[in-house]
Parts: sequence; C-alpha cells; structure tokens
Amino acid sequence: LSSQSLQLELLLSGYALRGELQVCPARRFCPKLIWRWTCTDRSGTPVPAYYVTTPVFYVNSLPHIGHVYSAVVADCSHRYKILQGVNSRFATGTDEHGLKIQQAAATTGKDPLTFCTEVSNRFRHVFRRCGISYTDYVRTTEDRHRQAVEQFWTVLVNNGFIYRGSYEGWYSVPDESFLTETQVVDSTDSLGRAIKTSTESGHKVEWMKEDNYLFRLSDLRHKLQHWLRSNPRVIQPEKFYYIVLQWLESDLPDLSVSRQKSRLQWGIGVPGDPEQTVYVWLDALVNYLTVAGYPEQHSRWWSVVHHVVGKDILKFHAIYWPAFLLAAELPLPQAIHVHSHWTVQGKKMSKSLGNVVDPLETSLKFTVDGLRYFLLRQGVPDTDCDYDDDKVVKLCNSELADALGGLLNRCTAPSLNPEQVYPQFCNTSFPKEPEEFNGRAVLEDYKMVEAVLRLPALAKENFEKLHAYKALEAISGCVRMTNGFIQRHAPWKLNCRKTEDKLWYDTVLHVSMECLRIYGILLQPAVPSLADKILSRLGVGPGERSWDHALDFLSRYEGRDCPYERRALGPNTGLLFSRLERKNVQEKHQKPGK
Repeated sequence: LSSQSLQLELLLSGYALRGELQVCPARRFCPKLIWRWTCTDRSGTPVPAYYVTTPVFYVNSLPHIGHVYSAVVADCSHRYKILQGVNSRFATGTDEHGLKIQQAAATTGKDPLTFCTEVSNRFRHVFRRCGISYTDYVRTTEDRHRQAVEQFWTVLVNNGFIYRGSYEGWYSVPDESFLTETQVVDSTDSLGRAIKTSTESGHKVEWMKEDNYLFRLSDLRHKLQHWLRSNPRVIQPEKFYYIVLQWLESDLPDLSVSRQKSRLQWGIGVPGDPEQTVYVWLDALVNYLTVAGYPEQHSRWWSVVHHVVGKDILKFHAIYWPAFLLAAELPLPQAIHVHSHWTVQGKKMSKSLGNVVDPLETSLKFTVDGLRYFLLRQGVPDTDCDYDDDKVVKLCNSELADALGGLLNRCTAPSLNPEQVYPQFCNTSFPKEPEEFNGRAVLEDYKMVEAVLRLPALAKENFEKLHAYKALEAISGCVRMTNGFIQRHAPWKLNCRKTEDKLWYDTVLHVSMECLRIYGILLQPAVPSLADKILSRLGVGPGERSWDHALDFLSRYEGRDCPYERRALGPNTGLLFSRLERKNVQEKHQKPGK
C-alpha cells in the first residue's frame, strides 16, 4: 500500500475535489488510511485557500456582544473570500478546560462536561441566530482536540522545548495565567483587605508554587523578533504590532505549561505523566491546528491561517502561540487581526454593573441585519467602541431603512416601475463622453458613476484588511450619491409619452438599479440576508452574485450588452428594512410587569 494510491475526483459547483488515499507514514505498525484532498477549478488550476479563526470562547460566562463581534468580523471575511472564489474555512468554538470552569461547574452542582455543553450550546445558538457561517465548531473537550494536544506536546518534548521544573509566581484564576512582578499591583478588596491584582485585567491574583513542566520561551525571543521585523504587517492594526515589539524588548521568562492534577483535574492530561494537566492556554491555542487536521492533514490549511482576536489576548496569540509553533517547527500565522473592545457608555461590560449586552436579545430588537451592520460599521479595530441602543436605531434607520431601502423602493415601486422590469439604458441620454451626444446626464452623474466603478476595488482593499467599517462607509457614501442622482432627475415628473423623456426615464431607473445591484453584491459579506433581499428583488440570480459580477457595472455605458435589461423583477417582499423606533423597541421587549 505504501507504493500505491487510490485516486478519486468529485466535481462540485464548478470545482474539482481531487483526493488520494494514502498510508499515513507515521503509523508504521498500524497503518492508517487517510485522504489527501486538493481543490482545483475545472481547468485543473488550484483554488486559493483561506483559513480564518476566532478565539475559542471561554465557557465561564454566556455569550455577549464582544464574542459576537469577533465572530461577525471573521464571518464577514469568510463570506468575502467565498465571493472571491476562494476555498475558505472558518472555525470558531468554545474553550472548556481550566480551574475556573472546574470551580464554576462545582458551584452549579453539575459535572464539568454537562456545564460546558450547556454553555457551548448557547454559543452555537447565538451564532446561528446572528448568521455566523462557520465551517467548523470546535470544542476543546472533543476527542480529536485531545489527540492534537497530546501530539503537539510530544513534539515540543521531542524538540527539547519542555522540561520539568519548579515554578512559583502570581497566578490569576479568572485569567488562567501566571504573572510577573511587573504585572501585579497592590490593591484592596471590597472589605478593605490588602490584595494583589493583575494590572491588565484587574483580577485578584494569588501566590502559587508548584512542580510542573516549563516551556523554553526564553530561547525564542530573538526568533520572534526576527519574525515580526521580517513581517511588519503580520499583526494588524499597526499599533498592536508595535506593542508586541515593545514586549519583546524585555527578556521572556520560561512559561509554565502544566498544572498539578491535584489542583486542576478538568483538563487534558500531560502525556506520560498522570500527575500533571496541560496548561489551559496551550490546550486552547492548539484548537486552530485541530480544525486544520493536525497532525496528519493540516498542511494545506495551516499555511493560510488568519487569527481574529481581541486585544486582551494579544500576548497569547502574538508571543506564546508563535513561540509554540516555532518550537514545533510549524509555519507561523499569515496574519493576526486584533480588535479592541466594546464598552457601554464608556464603561467596560461586567455582570456587577449590569451592563452586559445580550446579543440574542439585541438581534431580536434590531434584527440580525441591523446588529451585524451596526457592529461592522461602527467597530473600529484601533480603539474601543461604545455600544448604545440609540446609536443602533439612528444608524440603521439612516443608512438601511431610509437611504438603501428608500432607493430600492423608488426603483421597484409599481408607481414608478409599472412594468416591473429592469429598464433599458440609453447611450444617447447618458453618453460615456458628454460631448458625444446631447445627453441629459450632468457632471454630478458622471462623478457618481466613477465612484461606483471604483467601489469594488475600494471595498476589496478594506475587506482584505478586515476593515469592514471602511468598506461599508464607502458603500454608504455611494448610496447617498445614487439617491441624489434619482432625486436630482425626478423621473416621476417626466412625461413618458415623449420618446426622449421615456428613454431618459428608463435610463435613470436602469442606472439606479445597476448601482443597487453593485451594492447588493458588495454587502453580502456584512449583511447577507439584506443583500439577498436587494438582489432577489432586482431579479439577480444566485449565479450572478460573485465578486466578479460587481466588476461589470453599467455594461451598456461601456458599450457591452447588459444581461439584466428587460428582465422581470423578483417578487416584492415588502420593505427592505423597517424603521426602528426606540420607544416601540423598548415597549415591545419590556418584561411583563415592568
């Protein structure tokens, strides 16, 4: 079998999946047959691959708006890549081991796995509700993940990066993290007692000393510096790249990577040592490899991985994780996309303040499209963003209900489009060269056309950087220009019994609908349901919604045939986005008796 293979080819939606059945060389005495897949188009050209991840979310609390923001950012990137024709994989999931989970389960009287399953299912439900189109949902309690962690640990040991030693220092149970003296500060608790707290999280820390395993992080500082300086765009935004470089200016102490089992039972055991449990952060980080197929089938996906992380876990992803990968002789991430936090009225969300924003409740109040649009439009990765219901109402009403919804309604309303078709474009009414004919288009109209022609490239540039807010800002600006165009020429005032007026009337509607078609395609990564409503109403079929279709704008203006002309519009399903009323939203969702 080692010299033979069985090949299989599957043709799916224009792509070819070519598989080869091979013997895994690592399983010498008990061979394991595995499939090695490659994805190509029908011509045999390899299809680009992309792998985007969120952190695995800790199940010590229920999902909040910050979790959903991370997931929506990654989901938007995943959907964008698919529109580009890329073979994209998107992973999210839950981190379920650690002392904090062990303690939380005990307080509820449940065994840890039952506790974790309940919270993990809540994350699944919220993500499904919010349109998160993950291709893999991983739990760190899964058997496939345990196997990946055990193999990864073994590689680190064999490569000489893990050794037995004694570790003592400050430890934060909520953060599941050891801290140095410079990372703790004197403080007092609610009873006025002197305590030590973490300078980063504010959580109480305690002094801990135990025999465990340590990772030779100190040996890798210069390699990490070289990696970053050789790849100045690997951590985005730039401010976080320089923060990590600054951290690396100081010596890195070796890192404790296990806990005594007497202290921590709920976790993955250290291979070959029944008295030790793998440190939760090493365990959790390996999830990215688990989804990629580690240790046997990860190579295709691991070379194209992009991590989406919050700034609070930057050190784990930009120092510890790359160090582990260097030690395991695995490729480092292509990019680490960092985002800041969401606050409420300028304050950090917390249970004690009662200001945690429930994404499930919020999506019911403002719709999934409304919530996704707000998060992506307002979420700026460089700085913390403030959540407020009034801001959601104002933004969604202005840009989705009034501007975008109003534009679609104008173009498709029976009063303005009685035939319910995609009207024809007239080159003499709107010539490409203004002096060519005595057209009726004015300078502002040509500026709008140029802006929409440039829009796909501008949106692409920002979606590639995971800067959805800039892409949506550009789209919103063009929507305003298109509304200005149709308002400026007021087709409802034209006398369509006159041939010249009828040609211009149809041209105004055609140009406006072409703009809407482009907006609908470009909005698919951010608000897929709303984008589908736009495109379906315009009669644009599922096979006409790729990114390349957005590059073919106003084809008649460019002298080419337009496939949409005289095509019947799709069914009218009502308003694109109903206006939100703050008072009505409050009353509708107010609890009984309040």
